[in-house]
Amino acid sequence: MLSRRNALKAGVVTTGIIGTAGVVAPTLTSGSAAAADTGTAAPAVIPQFAVPLTIPQVLAPVMTSGTTDYYNVTMKKVLKEVVPGKPTEFFTYNGQLPGPTIKARRGRRVVIRQTNQLDMPTSVHLHGAEVPVDSDGSPMNTVAPGASKVYTYPNNQAAAPLWIHDHAHHMESEHVYRGLSSMYLLTDDREQSLGLPSGQYDVPIVIRDGRFDENGQLIYVMDDFLNRNTITVNGRPWPFFQVAARKYRFRLLNSTNVRFFVLKLSDGSTFTQIGSDGGLLAQPNVTSQISLSPGERADVVIDFSRYPVGTQLVLENLLGPGPAEQVGRIMRFDVTRTAPDNSTVPARLGVLPAPRQGTVNRTFTLRMDEDGRPDTGAYINGQTYDPNRIDLRIAWGTTEVWTVTNANQFAPHNFHVHLVQFRVLERNGQAPGPAEAGLKDTVQVLPGETVKLVLTFNSYRGVYLFHCHMFDHGAMGMMGTMEIA
Repeated sequence: MLSRRNALKAGVVTTGIIGTAGVVAPTLTSGSAAAADTGTAAPAVIPQFAVPLTIPQVLAPVMTSGTTDYYNVTMKKVLKEVVPGKPTEFFTYNGQLPGPTIKARRGRRVVIRQTNQLDMPTSVHLHGAEVPVDSDGSPMNTVAPGASKVYTYPNNQAAAPLWIHDHAHHMESEHVYRGLSSMYLLTDDREQSLGLPSGQYDVPIVIRDGRFDENGQLIYVMDDFLNRNTITVNGRPWPFFQVAARKYRFRLLNSTNVRFFVLKLSDGSTFTQIGSDGGLLAQPNVTSQISLSPGERADVVIDFSRYPVGTQLVLENLLGPGPAEQVGRIMRFDVTRTAPDNSTVPARLGVLPAPRQGTVNRTFTLRMDEDGRPDTGAYINGQTYDPNRIDLRIAWGTTEVWTVTNANQFAPHNFHVHLVQFRVLERNGQAPGPAEAGLKDTVQVLPGETVKLVLTFNSYRGVYLFHCHMFDHGAMGMMGTMEIA
């Protein structure tokens, strides 16, 4: 993966900026040397801000009852155009990129029949959800080609921007890279009562990167982070989005395999973060940038009423690796009209009780090989993933404190726990900043960092995963299993 040679090439060692987590992060470079090294089409041949943002379709249930909404979803290959004039093959849910959004409500079950029309096994994981073990989408609980599986989601947790992605053992990295992801927006009465921007002004923003060859086809190479320089939003390369001069709510999702983002508006102005992975923050966080590692979400409100009609505003990314003119730009907002706005961002949002006192303490060390060996391994506590091994045995109902350390010198990681939303107690011995003050299921752990988390296991029993959510690292072995009983 990240040899010293590649780390230097990426700018990790020699130069850096201070990211939102307070540590050195890779800078952007100029030029497109990385693309030129590969013999592939440089992303610069794809025009930027030339196509409109598309909004993922909201999936309609095929049947409803007094307690449950039922859906049918098919996993299949389709052709979509990213490189102009050259259709690309993607793996999709229902033929859409990203897949259709499912809107769910707390206390009302969702049942999805997933049919696999691909030529390889898949496993469907609802990331961030409290679900029974048979619907969690574990790496070995797969859907065979031509088969179907029913997933049941009770939706007993608070409103949160969840998402669906593949989790098949050793295949999840490539499957998600090729398109198997979609949003799952869970709401509740409290969220609905707040008066936040809604309807057409509540917009999913699913950010990805990719590498395309001269024929417009995606190239998948494990941990090929240096060469994935085409940025797409909702499946469209560097799109523009025509907005009214009013408030919008954006559900930001980093659905990349490896890339971190630090997002900001090109004029440096502030926006308001109202939520993170597990739902609403207790109070708004006014900020000028937001940091997202793979799998993390941020719920933000941008007020375009401060801009005159005709303004063009770019959503930028401060982090590399890669050319600034490519990975440093995400999308553009074009203020094209005025519109009435009765929405608001109240001073109090969610209800976050104080974290429970932990009775069990555990430590986790994340590490991957950095010496350039051809078969790079990635480890948790010195072990690679073995689906037949139980790494932790947890008593149901207990609260635990987990201390997670990244032992690498160059490689960043993050840490995702299935089944539970946790609280961040400390980052490098300090209290977390406001962006990490809410419920989380994925947390950044950059080189040399240590984070302390508190988790309560009081929903379902069974065997669940914890792992690095940089998909390529997970596929290399950085996963473990816990049994709650």
